[in-house]
Amino acid sequence: MKMMSEEQIPDFVRDVAETGCDITAVLGVGYVIGDSDLPLEAYERIAPRLKEINEIYGGRDHLLHEIAEYLLSIGKYYPKDRDLRTPRN
Repeated sequence: MKMMSEEQIPDFVRDVAETGCDITAVLGVGYVIGDSDLPLEAYERIAPRLKEINEIYGGRDHLLHEIAEYLLSIGKYYPKDRDLRTPRN
């Protein structure tokens, strides 16, 4: 199975975002791709592109934290009300 490299993370995030899906880091968890938030018609239209992106980049479970960190660095995280400059105890 093809595996995504860390260098591909920005391109992967860009490609997913260009489909209209909201790709977001979830603090303390990882990240989510918001394809389930789309209306059915929109999902059916972009599902082939999401499949293609998955085939292009391959497996990415091993990069869960790195993808989340990249999303944090570009301001795409949830919950937004959390101040990331202050460590949480």
